Amino acid sequence: MSILIAIVGLGFLVMIHEAGHFFTARAVGMKPRRFYVGFPPPIIKTTRKGIEYGIGAIPLGGYVKIPGMHRPAPTDLDASFGPALLHDPSLVGPVERLKRLVAEGDFAEARTALASLDEALERAQLPPVPARAARRGREELADALGPEAYWRQRTWKRVLVIAAGPLTNVVFAIVLLAVVYMLGIPDGASRRVEKVSPKSPAAHAGLRPGDEIVAVNLQPTKTFKQV
Repeated sequence: MSILIAIVGLGFLVMIHEAGHFFTARAVGMKPRRFYVGFPPPIIKTTRKGIEYGIGAIPLGGYVKIPGMHRPAPTDLDASFGPALLHDPSLVGPVERLKRLVAEGDFAEARTALASLDEALERAQLPPVPARAARRGREELADALGPEAYWRQRTWKRVLVIAAGPLTNVVFAIVLLAVVYMLGIPDGASRRVEKVSPKSPAAHAGLRPGDEIVAVNLQPTKTFKQV
């Protein structure tokens, strides 16, 4: 039970942390693609308004996927499409064109060139692993080239989004401490006897579990401290 409570507590803290990133990103004009508590594979997921929400099977964290975390570079295309190029040389032309446009910083034209890459990927006969890598690379490249990409935003927006997660945890901790201070911590101690050790003075005196101590040395008691 204690392990389950720890997992639920960790999940709650992770959710608060990631919610800070998520809602701050949306507030400054970025559109996150995913919001997950726990790491994949997903146990449950749903998509609403283009954002995928889910709970992962590995309860060791969570993440918010914000598009275009870094400026695209030709090496990104090498990593994503390299295996696919080995299996289908017809992809070389569209990929090399994109690499050139990205290297030149012509990101608007690179976005247009994605259409040619899409057509080539549809025609290509690729094994499952290179096909998945190519699709993932295409998605990440499109995100990085888009106007909502993280790297395109002003510095204060990027700093705010990154800092929002830990700041949300700090604010939650302050609020929680304030609530505990105002309400107080319940005192579980009572005058009721929970356990009596054999051969102890209490046992010789006749005390039994469940007895309530109402007086000590003929002095009435109302609280545990008086006992």
